[in-house]
Amino acid sequence: MKVIITGGAGFIGCNAAARYLRRGDEVVVIDNLSRPRTEKNIDWLRSLGSGTLRLVKTDIAHFEPVRDTIAQHRDAGLVLHLAGQVAVTTSVKNPRMDFEANALGTFNLLEALRLANVAAPIVYASTNKVYGGMEDVGVVERNGRYDYRDVPNGIAESHQLDFHSPYGCSKGAADQYVRDYARIFGLRTVVMRQSCIYGYRQFGLEDQGWVAWFIIAAQLGKPISLYGDGKQVRDILFVEDVVDAYEAAAARIDEVKGGVYNLGGGRPNTISLLDLLGYLTERTGKPIPFTTMPWRPGDQRCFIADTSKAQRELGWTPKTTWRQGLEKLYDWVAENRELFF
Repeated sequence: MKVIITGGAGFIGCNAAARYLRRGDEVVVIDNLSRPRTEKNIDWLRSLGSGTLRLVKTDIAHFEPVRDTIAQHRDAGLVLHLAGQVAVTTSVKNPRMDFEANALGTFNLLEALRLANVAAPIVYASTNKVYGGMEDVGVVERNGRYDYRDVPNGIAESHQLDFHSPYGCSKGAADQYVRDYARIFGLRTVVMRQSCIYGYRQFGLEDQGWVAWFIIAAQLGKPISLYGDGKQVRDILFVEDVVDAYEAAAARIDEVKGGVYNLGGGRPNTISLLDLLGYLTERTGKPIPFTTMPWRPGDQRCFIADTSKAQRELGWTPKTTWRQGLEKLYDWVAENRELFF
């Protein structure tokens, strides 16, 4: 099978690409290689399996090269759209770049797919940030961390959209374009509203990828900043489970095209920032120092996804518990310290 992956040199993208390359598939990666260490991910992918890797170095914000690349590979059996700007803080600093990467880039890809009459399943990595600050949902503190007061199963896809921050706006616009191109133009799209994803080859930074960043910083002795009080809760999801969900959607595309799914760890996999620091103290055998900083714009005190729709319609549920995932990522960082210098 031929698989097109935008952002295929990034964290989730290279994990997905690796799975298909190991199966012997042809993987076409569209990536501008702007993120740190993406070239290392490409080098790693080239060392894998019996598949064929084709790298198209271009920015999806530029329509002509995207159109030409999709036309050349219109026979693809799967398209994963994972490219984009990924941090709220960056979107606040540079909202135009954020818009071009997320909203315009997604529109360009959809138009290229439409013009080329691509029939393959198209999976888009959206975000839980499309639900905004959720001020209408009561949040309380329980056992030293935040939780929903009246939503025991988490936030469902039917929750009102409320794009908060330039990042929320750009990803939200893309989310709705992907959905509507299924309704209006018949593209076989699926939107995945992803929670906090973590795992192998995530070169986390302070403003994005906090699970990986805390684990990297704890091992390398780098400073850790807590924005807010550290009681913020997320339902973390291991990257292998994310790729499983993409495959589940692709396998059922005739039934689920045009659908939107929350993709998170769910209530069983919720941890707070302070919980992660507690795990790292336990794992390293020493307290993890940190500095407390003010809250950042658009930071949700709590997000827990209701993933029952994905379980019901895709037959998908996370296989990796939060502790198993943290152990896997901690061990991977320990074994690959040279990648972080």
